[in-house]
Amino acid sequence: MGQVGEKEPMAAGSYWEATAGPIKEDRQLVGDARFDVAIIGAGYTGLSAALKLASSGVSVCLLDARRAGWGASGRNGGFCCFGGTKRSYPDLVRHYGLEETKRFVAYQCEAMELVGERLQSWQVDAARHSRGEVYLAHRPKDFEGFKAEAEYLNSSFGLGARVLNKEEAAKRGLAGPEFHGAMHVPQGFALHPLRYVQALADKVRSLGARVFAHSEVTGMKREGADWRLVTRLGSVRAPRVLLAGNAYSREGAPAWLSGRLLPVMSSIMVTRPLTDDELSEQGWTSGLMASDTRTLLHYFRLMPDRRFLFGTRGGVFESAEALKAMYARGRADFERMFPAWTLVDTEYAWHGHVALSRSRAAFTGPVPGMEGVFASLAYHGSGVAMASLCGEKAGGMILGEVKPQDLPAVIGTVPRRFPLAGLRQLYLLGAYGWYGLKDR
Repeated sequence: MGQVGEKEPMAAGSYWEATAGPIKEDRQLVGDARFDVAIIGAGYTGLSAALKLASSGVSVCLLDARRAGWGASGRNGGFCCFGGTKRSYPDLVRHYGLEETKRFVAYQCEAMELVGERLQSWQVDAARHSRGEVYLAHRPKDFEGFKAEAEYLNSSFGLGARVLNKEEAAKRGLAGPEFHGAMHVPQGFALHPLRYVQALADKVRSLGARVFAHSEVTGMKREGADWRLVTRLGSVRAPRVLLAGNAYSREGAPAWLSGRLLPVMSSIMVTRPLTDDELSEQGWTSGLMASDTRTLLHYFRLMPDRRFLFGTRGGVFESAEALKAMYARGRADFERMFPAWTLVDTEYAWHGHVALSRSRAAFTGPVPGMEGVFASLAYHGSGVAMASLCGEKAGGMILGEVKPQDLPAVIGTVPRRFPLAGLRQLYLLGAYGWYGLKDR
């Protein structure tokens, strides 16, 4: 599939980039260098690992094809929430057992708390808001399942989920013609993702770690006790390496990555600020981050500046024509779900990639058959929290302070290659068609 994420975002641009303030551009790697640890990717994962390593006095560098936070870490929807898998909790219990699934749920909660603690201790103005997340039933039958689901989440994991019928949800400012009720979980919050990742990068730099921008790793091979990572204008030698590029990884660097990730597209639009009358007319005044129950979900939230963020899944190709069609579908969905805002302008629109694995769960751990190489990836579209903690744990593994068994078994399964990996985009089209039928 080649390098994912090579194309620049659409001309409308990212709201995050427009409002993040100055974004630091680190210099490109030129010449040869040696570090104790080399990290491929300077997003949440790589930076969190570097933070752990640099805090322990380890010399570490990060190599990024663009710049720190350019990929999913700086262009996602800003949902610091549960995630890291596309498997249901009952399915995880059947496969791993209840205790391991409880460990995984607790791990996700720890991940959200970690991000919150960083924002507070570093005094980051990340426009934090929303106490938890709300799931909105797009069909009556989905709402009917909420009561049993909330009871299961509360009795098994103590999450404090609560169900709101359609009228109760509307009273709380969660109204729309396609919403038949809601389930609220109080964990998690929304934030400005690019401000967070830039603050994380600044912290890493302050500890002496080196970030090299525009330094895509094009090859990786063993040389004695070291791994040699080759870029266009230089190379890095290091005995330990972390693969942290996620959906923006270059396949073949190293060869182990080939066929193990399925990058899928996610698009986001942000409106102009909405007036009180417009909010009241639609019946949406809540600041809770929200998503619907579709497999090809929509995710959305009213932000503190009263703009509305609306995200979709479902794009496959990145030609100009395909992107234009993807944005048009997203806008049509927005107008159907929030009809009072049909004439509200879209001021920002952009897209990015999330990474899926064949096991439908994240992975953090050592790479089999590659001594000194670790990987942390495949957060399934919810990486703000998970990538932050998984990166920190990966740094701990490199230091020898964390063992793979210290992490929940759910994220310890090495991702297998997809069958007929070269056709991934094509059978993704078929999957999207099937999901669309299921979502009706």
